[in-house]
Amino acid sequence: MYKGVNLPYLTYHQVKLKLCLLSQKAHPRLFMCTNFTPTQNSHWVKQHFGIDLPNTQFPLETYPGYAAPIVVQSQQTGRKACGLARFGLIPGWAKDDKISRHTYNARAETVSEKPSYRTAWRQRRFGIAVLDNFFEPNYATGKAVRWKIELSANEPMGIASLWDTWTDPSTGEVVTSFTMLTVNADDHPVMRQFHKAGDEKRTPVVLATHQFDAWLSADTTQALDMMNTSQLPALQSVNSPRP
Repeated sequence: MYKGVNLPYLTYHQVKLKLCLLSQKAHPRLFMCTNFTPTQNSHWVKQHFGIDLPNTQFPLETYPGYAAPIVVQSQQTGRKACGLARFGLIPGWAKDDKISRHTYNARAETVSEKPSYRTAWRQRRFGIAVLDNFFEPNYATGKAVRWKIELSANEPMGIASLWDTWTDPSTGEVVTSFTMLTVNADDHPVMRQFHKAGDEKRTPVVLATHQFDAWLSADTTQALDMMNTSQLPALQSVNSPRP
């Protein structure tokens, strides 16, 4: 448990998932907003949040179900913490963790209404996933080709996220999980090139560094106002096939 913040350390189930991912063979076809590179840049995290990355190892790439670092803030004390959470939000009422296969992205337009997210949203459980880049499928060749999206500034980025806790009924373990918030990107100069022709274009909400504190302490109205492509920092993309 982190001081002032209810964010447990890596659970037994997440350790197993981590070992699975380290083989780099799991989920080879998952693209979209389901695959990203969590940052290992401890200096950047310390500079922008005043805290350290968790000292527990985590996978080099993240897919739904795997552990990755997120930053959260206590609403009572304002203290920040960075710990590992499972990618794919598991609401407190879930009977098992299977729902996390479908809850890795939450649409900003409906996050306040969807049963999986609305409690965490109303409780303002806002977090920031810290990563170097994320991946999207580009269909320009007629087939899905993995492209990497990163900041034009060539620095790590923070993604607006929502987190929750769930108690595994079979073991009593408390699992912290998160989802990335997304918005329409039909008009975004970089993000509109991804996904199949005719599909809606979406992007995770990439926060500018000056928005970090505001996001973590936002109320729901303020959070909604921050989720749009006009405030995204400059992005760049490059072809990045799997090794």
